[in-house]
Amino acid sequence: MMNDPIRAFQVDQLKVEVYRDRQGLGAAAGRRAAEKIRAALSRQDEVRVIFAAAPSQNETLETLAQAADIDWSRVVGLHMDEYIGLAPDAPQRFSRYLYDHIVKKVPFKEFLYLDDTALALGPDEIIKRYTEILKAAPVDLVCMGIGENGHIAFNDPPVDFGEPRLVKVVDLDDVCRQQQVNDGCFPEFDAVPKQAVSLSVTALMNAKSLVCSVPAATKRAAVMRTVSGDISGECPATILRRHPDAVLYVETDSFDLERK
Repeated sequence: MMNDPIRAFQVDQLKVEVYRDRQGLGAAAGRRAAEKIRAALSRQDEVRVIFAAAPSQNETLETLAQAADIDWSRVVGLHMDEYIGLAPDAPQRFSRYLYDHIVKKVPFKEFLYLDDTALALGPDEIIKRYTEILKAAPVDLVCMGIGENGHIAFNDPPVDFGEPRLVKVVDLDDVCRQQQVNDGCFPEFDAVPKQAVSLSVTALMNAKSLVCSVPAATKRAAVMRTVSGDISGECPATILRRHPDAVLYVETDSFDLERK
């Protein structure tokens, strides 16, 4: 078929599918996300989905938003991470990205933002509130990516895979901050915030299913380390290889086809 992967393999528990381009990658990842939501809806009254906010998610979310036969009125959307210190109307806010790319396109039961501006909470209050939200019911699906430094959410290396917290304040490293410039989100390095509130690796790994979309040549080193390196907090994304239901979607820019 036109949109079949050009390569598929498994490393530890992580399934990997390689596509010709980011459109094929996004279409396949979006279809899987839709399938996971439909399957969960067939088993339970409400489904909870965590969404990452980044250009890497554009095609995946576009496909998901157009998927048929999803009762979005029984789906609760959750927010993966958010900068600290940006103005409420800043276009770089991840809440703005999520609203534009998925929230306004489908009729969620509710979408619970980390930084709900109506609540005007500080970081400690955000952490307390969102920890309670995450503990209230299991998370069925995470739609996510991998950063240039191997981060998942805003968990820059090194990380502790045994982290007990579900939500925390993180300091963004220089590679992570530069990625935000490379992605076109900020005009220069010094404009990128130094801190964020992020779900932890533990929170992400607690989810039942993971769909990880990683296009672009800037992510190739991180992708290859994820699938080929030791499972280590020095590359947080390597922990995906221990999840029982995770699929990594990559393409010919973000994956080295010479890998045997």
